Amino acid sequence: MKNNIGLFLSKRAHLSPNVDAYVDGDTRERASFAELNERCNRTAHALLESGVKPGDRVALLMMNSIQFVESFFAIAKIGGVVVPLNWRLVVGELSFILKDAGAETLIYGGQFANVVKELHDGGEELTAVKTFIHVGGEDTRDEFAGDYEALLAAASTEEPEIGAEEDDLLYIMYTSGTTGLPKGAVHTHNTNIWACMTFAATCDQYYKDRYLVALPLFHVGALAPLTAAVHQGITCVVLPAFDPTKTWELIEEERITTMLAVPAMLNFMLQSPAKDTADYSTIRWIMSGAAPVPVAFIEAYDKMGIEIHQVYGLTETCGPACLILADDAIIKAGSTGKAFFHTDVRVFDADDKDVAPNVPGEVVVSGKHLMKEYWNRPEATAETIKNGWLYTGDVAVIDEEGFIYIQDRTKDMVISGGENVYPAEVENIILQNPDVAECAVIGQPSEKWGESPFAIVVKKKDSLTDVEVLGHCKGKLAPFKMPKGVAFIDEIPRNPTGKVLKRILREEFPGPAAD
Repeated sequence: MKNNIGLFLSKRAHLSPNVDAYVDGDTRERASFAELNERCNRTAHALLESGVKPGDRVALLMMNSIQFVESFFAIAKIGGVVVPLNWRLVVGELSFILKDAGAETLIYGGQFANVVKELHDGGEELTAVKTFIHVGGEDTRDEFAGDYEALLAAASTEEPEIGAEEDDLLYIMYTSGTTGLPKGAVHTHNTNIWACMTFAATCDQYYKDRYLVALPLFHVGALAPLTAAVHQGITCVVLPAFDPTKTWELIEEERITTMLAVPAMLNFMLQSPAKDTADYSTIRWIMSGAAPVPVAFIEAYDKMGIEIHQVYGLTETCGPACLILADDAIIKAGSTGKAFFHTDVRVFDADDKDVAPNVPGEVVVSGKHLMKEYWNRPEATAETIKNGWLYTGDVAVIDEEGFIYIQDRTKDMVISGGENVYPAEVENIILQNPDVAECAVIGQPSEKWGESPFAIVVKKKDSLTDVEVLGHCKGKLAPFKMPKGVAFIDEIPRNPTGKVLKRILREEFPGPAAD
């Protein structure tokens, strides 16, 4: 058997054909591993017929759905390279990613037909995509797009010829960069296989567990656990989009045993009245990451008999870095635990030496699941991966027992509802306004989202208002990146080398955010 992620599904379908592989959290429609693999093979042959070759990039613009899952594994089998697209992005942001990745095939959901039409009609200026495949009803399909279900109906169910293995590329997942432009983290079949193995060796998950996927599949925090679930024969119950009430209902009705939720989602679930009536006795733990989990949340769920296992990971690590296990979840509340199996995590000082216990330093990660590179960004790759260690830019302390506590982010990233927002990207948009002289974006604490972006602006034109600044951003930034407020000051504080002193700005504008 070749080391190809697509073959994970083939093998699981052979071993566990009748076990539920996928359950739609909205419709409750379900597919066994055998049925999912059959649809995957049809998708693979349809893509081959459309001209997709090994190494070709295929972009997916879909909400969580069985079509997303089968497309991912189909592209993997035939050797294509998946480019998952964040469906919260606006046309200009999607255009940059599609052009940067060189994607010539786009599979998209009917919900995004208007956005895709704008991309299509913009021609080569907006995208190099030549083949558009529409998922959904005919009422949203344009004539330039093929019909997904029709293509599958005409395709073979036989296993396709495997087009990639080992260190061949599997996907390019874009994450915002500190320069304001997204960077594509490149993962291979091997990096994903090692991620699956480290999940299996570390997490409290077993064959026939029932895992709730509530994050979008364009996130490594959803795609990596789903791939690991296929590896272990775990049923995935998938929500098209997160809804706290529906989450509690699914936990009861589908007998969910494990799931992952970012802190903002944990908060929404606590506030939902459905938690008071749902039977959640089957759930053993909820993994939570993307931002430090408030201890108050951990304690609140502990009172309900649900363990919160704080996880720390990155797109660049294919997910795994650190995880706190059941034995330590409460006594070490606030810690993200120790390194996953098959993973090394250390905390370095400025001289790349291990820090003493409880002294802040930068988190570095090593393992065979690290990304290969940033797509077409050799300098950024060299800055991030040095001597086999991935430098995360995150600040943490490590205690005497080896438990890691994430403290801050050296890259000033704002995490809003689990989404990464890099201030430089927002600042670049605001600075395009001719009436803005200077701008700095910080994160303010948000009861609803964890953090929200906040803009501090120096006016070039005295009459400039906060409404005008926010209006300038609208349509140029995804909604989760939009500043929730604007403040005007006379001068942005900087150090002698010109770097903005955001620590001072955070002290001056502590929030909370006006959500």
